[in-house]
This record gives sequence, structure tokens and C-alpha cells, in this order.
Amino acid sequence: MAAFAFLPNPMSLARARFQRWFEARLPLSDSVLLTQRTVYILPTRPGLMLFLTLLVLLVASINYQLNLGYLLTFLLAGTTLVGMHVCHGTLRGLAMNLIAPHAHYAGATTAFDIKLTNARRSVRHGIGLSVLNPQDVDAQQGAARHWAWTDVPAQGSSLVQVAFTPARRGLHRLPTLTAETRFPLGTFRVWTVWRPAAQVMVYPAPELRAPPLPPGEPRAQGAGSAARAQSSGEFDGVRAYRRGDPLKNVLWKKAAKAGEHSGESGGLVVRDTQQAQRHELWLDVRQAGPLDLERKLSRLCAWVLQADRLGLDYGLRLSALEIKPASGEAHKRRCLEALATC
Repeated sequence: MAAFAFLPNPMSLARARFQRWFEARLPLSDSVLLTQRTVYILPTRPGLMLFLTLLVLLVASINYQLNLGYLLTFLLAGTTLVGMHVCHGTLRGLAMNLIAPHAHYAGATTAFDIKLTNARRSVRHGIGLSVLNPQDVDAQQGAARHWAWTDVPAQGSSLVQVAFTPARRGLHRLPTLTAETRFPLGTFRVWTVWRPAAQVMVYPAPELRAPPLPPGEPRAQGAGSAARAQSSGEFDGVRAYRRGDPLKNVLWKKAAKAGEHSGESGGLVVRDTQQAQRHELWLDVRQAGPLDLERKLSRLCAWVLQADRLGLDYGLRLSALEIKPASGEAHKRRCLEALATC
């Protein structure tokens, strides 16, 4: 019996296969206008119970010739039909537009915005959005579906944030989304499925307690100073503060930024102009230690962020790519994208 416990559930396999087939038929688009062809409706469990109750009331009214029973039965049935029409109309005609997502780090929650636009003159209530299959894209095992609910004002718009946790680095297409409503009675579920075309860049997760930055490498004209750089840990014009250094050389802004991010104090750095002329900082995958590839990339990611916080010029060396030393937001983004896609 224990061996059969590991066999996959045939119903689950069939459901997953049908879902993949259904999603493959949907077009990729960052904006969608919901119509009758893209909105689906089915009764909920309370709706099925209401249907059975109406059936029992109808049979009892026929059997006992109860006029009030007929009145109650048809009144409830009419209310249910009106609720079904209102529920379907809550999604029908709604426009959904995806706002381009920003890059994120692996293992961290990634949130992206969706703009819902309502062109009609009445409010659309109780609309929820979520990732269709969070267990397929979420880094957390057994991830549950998390809904973001909103009301869309008449002839207005509303922003909704949908989040998931990417498990792997790289350039990924956003997961398939679903929108649904059960307004007003909860007896029917109306939903749609949407496949966004946008992609999100996922950087490696930075190492939490990364070692200090590697020492600077000598420039072509300063090869004779390599021994000093290796022993002192100085690179690219910045080194740790030593007793006796003039306070005018202390880089207070860089020290403050480094302290804010690390939560530690005493990380003073000073300017060393002579060293800057002889050495440059290279973040090399071979200097990341005897780790597997993903942990090496995680350490390099932490070093890139640390060097950027200190305002240093730094370069990146990977097995098949070399980025020359530079600084700034564009350079940091280029290095992180190289780490994500290598």
C-alpha cells in the first residue's frame, strides 16, 4: 500500500493536462477587453444548494397546492436569475492593462500592477485577481492562491497589485492570471483567464553575509604595486579607515549609505587617490570561492550591490563575459542582468 501512495492522482494529471492545453490556446497580450467569449460562469456550492432548495420548494408546492410556496419559489428563482445576469456583467466589458514590471531578486516577492478600467456608468464590485497556478511559479512549496480584491468606480479605473515569488533567476514571462467575481449573491462564479506577454527579469538572490570585496587588481601601468594591493585590501581609490588618516579624506556619504544597508556602524572608508590610479576592482567568478554556480552568482550579486553603494568603479568577469569597470545605475543593472542570464 505504501508504494501506491507515491502514484500520481489520475484526476490531477488529467486536470493539469487540460489546463495546459487550455492556456496554450490563449493569446499573449498585455491588455485585454473582456467579452462574452472570454468570460465564463458556473454555479458555486451555495448556488447548487439554492437550486436544490428551490427544487424541493417547487415539489412541495405542487404536492400540497401551496400558492405561497409557488410565490416564494418563483421569487427566489427570479432573484437568482437577476443575480446571475449582474454577476456576469460585472466582468463583461472590463478592460485590464498590465503595467511593465520592474526587475526583482530570486526568492523575494515580485509584485506587478494591473490597471482595471470601467467604461460604464455603474460601479463594478468585488473583482479579484490572482496567479492561476501559484504552485507552478512560486518558490514556496505548496503556495496557496492569494487574491487581490478591488471595486472599479463608474467610468474610472483601479490599480491592483498581484504578487508571486519567482524560484529561479533569469528572464521569465509573467504567470497566467485569473480574474473572478461572485457579486452580488455568491451563487455564481464568473471568471476569466489572461496570459500576459510581458517578461520580468529575476536577479540572483544576494548572499546575506557576503565576505568583503576582493582586493583591487593592478592596472597595466601599475603591475609593480600588486603586492601592496593584495596585502592591504585597497582598491579603486577607497580603503578602510586607519587611525591617523586625515578626516578630510573620509567619505562620509558612502559610509552612511553602507551603514544604512548593513545595519552596522564604524564602516568608515577614506579616499586614496594614488591607489585609484594603480588598481581597479574586478568582481571575478573565480574569486567567489569553492561554491556551486548559483551560490557564486549570489555572492557576486552581493558584491555588485556593495560596490554600487560605495560608489566604486567595478568590473565583472564571468566565464563567457567581461564587463569593463564603471559605475552608476545603468552599469549596476547591466551587471545584475548578466548574472541573471549567464
